Amino acid sequence: MNNNECCCLGKLLKVIDILQKNANGSDCFDESCTRPYLGSSPNIICFNTRPVTFYTRNGSLFTTSYSIDGNSFTSSTFRVENVDKCCVKCRILRENPDSSDVNRAFIATNEFITINLDCICAISCLDDIIINNL
Repeated sequence: MNNNECCCLGKLLKVIDILQKNANGSDCFDESCTRPYLGSSPNIICFNTRPVTFYTRNGSLFTTSYSIDGNSFTSSTFRVENVDKCCVKCRILRENPDSSDVNRAFIATNEFITINLDCICAISCLDDIIINNL
């Protein structure tokens, strides 16, 4: 990946990081990854996380392992925590076993990963959610 592509992904992730840190429920209705608010209806629920997935150069979904109470799991869903040029620090998210609330589809783990964006070619934004245990 050339440096311009890395910068493009880094800029997108920086926007997501800023949105999450400043989540306040604006009334803009842009539906892209760079919309300046979290959530589909900012007047009803204040979302604080825009989960993302990453895809490698060969088109594979990027996954990582994490553990809870000595048990190993795999996740492909992350919360952007910090962006520094072509590196992004992400919190690993796990699926919420109580799937009755779609606004809380994921739970934050206490594990983080730093991803070199030179190895990533695509980012997918999932529906905005609420993470209580940040």
